[in-house]
Amino acid sequence: MTTAAAVLAAAASGCGGSGGKSGSSAPGVTATTVTIGSHQPLTGPAAPGYSANSAASKAFFDYVNAHGGVHGRKIAYKYVDDAYNPTQTVSVVQKLVLQDKVFAIFNGLGTPTHSKVVDYLNAQRVPDLFVASGCGCWDEPAKHPETFGWQVDYIREGKILGDHISKTYPGKKVAYFSQNDDFGQDGVKGLDKYVPPAQVVSRQTYQPGATDVSAQVQAIAQAKADVVVLFSIPTYTALFRLAALKLDYRPTFVVSNVGSDPITLDGLLESFAKSGGTKLSGSPLIQGMVTDGYLSSPGDASDSWIQLYKKIHDQYIPKLPFNGNIVYGMSAAYTFVQALQNAGKNPTRKSLVDGLEKTKLTGPGLVPFAFSAQSHAGYTGAQIGVIKGDVIVPQGQPVTTDDGGGPIQPYTAPQPQAPASGVPPAG
Repeated sequence: MTTAAAVLAAAASGCGGSGGKSGSSAPGVTATTVTIGSHQPLTGPAAPGYSANSAASKAFFDYVNAHGGVHGRKIAYKYVDDAYNPTQTVSVVQKLVLQDKVFAIFNGLGTPTHSKVVDYLNAQRVPDLFVASGCGCWDEPAKHPETFGWQVDYIREGKILGDHISKTYPGKKVAYFSQNDDFGQDGVKGLDKYVPPAQVVSRQTYQPGATDVSAQVQAIAQAKADVVVLFSIPTYTALFRLAALKLDYRPTFVVSNVGSDPITLDGLLESFAKSGGTKLSGSPLIQGMVTDGYLSSPGDASDSWIQLYKKIHDQYIPKLPFNGNIVYGMSAAYTFVQALQNAGKNPTRKSLVDGLEKTKLTGPGLVPFAFSAQSHAGYTGAQIGVIKGDVIVPQGQPVTTDDGGGPIQPYTAPQPQAPASGVPPAG
């Protein structure tokens, strides 16, 4: 083959989206597989609950693979532990890109962790899809054209929770307990758009890794807050609740989606209490907690998505508790399969990103995605819920909003049904 012919052949193999299936159209793509990677907290402070996300995503990919894959290719999902440690995240992601040559990074978890690799992934032009964090910083298509959020961002979520607080608890004293990074700060930005400043009597933060939050809880209790809003990961929701129990402090708890999975919290509360020499039941301590959601509730056995996910769970990962983390991981995987289908029979990294910007995806969410050329934000809203038993019971109807000063509006379109096969239909 001449040099010119080789160049033309290489160019042809790099054009995704049309024609018959070929071999390697991009790094990580062969005639039979597409390899993607992720950093996940399989150990460390974020592991409780979140370590199940990646196992759930893999189970969904395995299910799709067993039903023919995507355009005849099976998805190989390689996720590596970073212990929720940003330094480890950097080395893990560089190895996935440079040595494993993944096609894309999928659902890398954590605001403090992923923020350390987002510039690198965009410089390398590696698609960085559906970051497992609601930081508004993933929605910067001009600066980070390869990066897309997925879950509702924390500013939108803060607005929705703040609106609920202002309407449900007018005049009550409110306190904030938030993670000291973009996660917590974005949540507070949203809250402050709706909770009157005069009602906020204490603002406390925590640093991931520090396990003693007694000083923050004491300060909030002394401020006599009636309502405490937590933008926290599950470990710190549980630590706060136990510290409040010791003080016999009983406010109304309003907890961000990522820190409110009931089954995860039950286990954490009982484990932490046991390590401190106390035996208790975790479930009674979380009853009535207010939170929000943008996916189907795991306890709704009549929901088509829950029926699908439970079937996959029971087949591939039956030893894991079926909870919100399982629903999250499978839903994110479903969206990735849709994106890969839309990238064409010979996907390239460019066709993967272009497809997301040009195609209006529907799927398991209660509200629509914001994806377009102008926005890489994920779900655009949520629905208030209350913990009852070991499930979150939805209240009212879903709402949508933006991450700025726009209004909160009811969303009345019905949630799509899961496909009968369980595999997203090709776009």
